[in-house]
Amino acid sequence: MHVPDGFINAPVSAAAGVVAAGAVAVSLRGARRELDERTAPLAGLVAAFIFAVQMLNFPVAAGTSGHLLGGALAAILVGPYTGVLCVAVVLLMQGVLFADGGLTALGVNVTDMAIVTVVVAYALFRGLVLVLPRTRRSVTVASFVAALVSVPAAAVAFTAIYALGGTTDVPLGKVLTAMVGVHVLIGIGEAVITMLTVGAVIAVRPDLVHGARGLTAPLKLRVDGELVDAAPAARPVAARSPKKLWIGGVVTALVLAGLVSFYASASPDGLEKVAVDQGIAGQAKPHAAADSPLAGYGVKDVSDARLSGGLAGVIGVGATLAVGTGAFWVVRRRRAAAPAPTATEAG
Repeated sequence: MHVPDGFINAPVSAAAGVVAAGAVAVSLRGARRELDERTAPLAGLVAAFIFAVQMLNFPVAAGTSGHLLGGALAAILVGPYTGVLCVAVVLLMQGVLFADGGLTALGVNVTDMAIVTVVVAYALFRGLVLVLPRTRRSVTVASFVAALVSVPAAAVAFTAIYALGGTTDVPLGKVLTAMVGVHVLIGIGEAVITMLTVGAVIAVRPDLVHGARGLTAPLKLRVDGELVDAAPAARPVAARSPKKLWIGGVVTALVLAGLVSFYASASPDGLEKVAVDQGIAGQAKPHAAADSPLAGYGVKDVSDARLSGGLAGVIGVGATLAVGTGAFWVVRRRRAAAPAPTATEAG
């Protein structure tokens, strides 16, 4: 759903840029409360993993494909504020290095693919977790539903932005119907990927899943016929390093981007297909980074398509991991340097 330059006029693109910048600023502050020495590296990994999986377009209908947006996945794994930053980092790297998503449309893409998906997904996820049984399975079920809904929500948001600043005279009803229709199908793929990933992390390190915190009910003991909370363990379990999970995640991302991506669907994604069908595609402008050595997810001057795409994917994962981890490490250090919150603020 990467919006290219030219689809949205300059004033609305600028306004979306202001919204996106404000949301990123708020998220930087909020992420200071979500990140610690264990979750900061995981956040960088989440960004790199989303980059890798976004290269894996999957077919959803005749002549149309879709790919992960990642807002729900990021919010559930590392928190909503950090989740916005994860997706924003991915979009920035894609736009600057790979000419994917317009640079003047970066604010539109961050607003649509990072802010809307995270807000909708995490709000729905938290609501479901509150009413479902307090189990790990409930977290995976809630993640499926949240991810499924977040994708058509982003499609609706794009239509709203297009209504304000679209550069072609196309009936909005047709755009909305086409966008929501195809992105409901894409949302199913998003939901499956999100559920499987969240479930896999919960299976090995539930303590690192932001959305699973506080879901374990206290152990109950029957004393004199009444159920009471058991006393906490005398010796707390030491916090384990996420090193093994981090290494496994990085290897997985590299394999997906470097090898599996070659077999991704070549069909246009949902927005591209709708743009062609509705006569919007002609408004797209050449990308400012079209001459980038990695434009189009291939390495310039490497003739072998498999090798070119694989190298580009590996470079993209490495660059996203480095930028994301560095940014989140800085945010975490700012948290460590900040004054400790009062009891009121902590509550």
